[in-house]
Amino acid sequence: MNYAKGIRWRSRTTLFDRPLVAVAIGPDFEKGEVRGHARGILALGDIATGWFALGGLAFGVVSFGGLSLGLISLGGLSVGGLAIGGLAIGAVAIGGAAIGVVAAGGLAAGYYAYGGGAFGKYVVSGFRRDREALDLLKLLLP
Repeated sequence: MNYAKGIRWRSRTTLFDRPLVAVAIGPDFEKGEVRGHARGILALGDIATGWFALGGLAFGVVSFGGLSLGLISLGGLSVGGLAIGGLAIGAVAIGGAAIGVVAAGGLAAGYYAYGGGAFGKYVVSGFRRDREALDLLKLLLP
């Protein structure tokens, strides 16, 4: 049988014992890997771990992926300090559904919440407009 071979590449340049760039996409049956796991400063792979990570599963300081976990994360399911995604969970969460200290989205739940369906201590929605939430929005959106 002819199986597709995945892509594996690492830069020779390293920083803190990690390659500057690492790419791991697709299977590597010779090594018994079904998915590529890239580990580097900039990581691109099915699973990516790095300072900057891009992948189906992405873990990094700045991460982009289907499932994204990082200080700043963007993804379908995004978890982080600043989380932006379909479902966003974080200190500041922005998404279709957002859960956080400050949450904004179609459905938002947080201490400060802004959205169509917003729930929290201080809320801005079609039904409720708390002064504290409005003041925070003025600070964030001058």
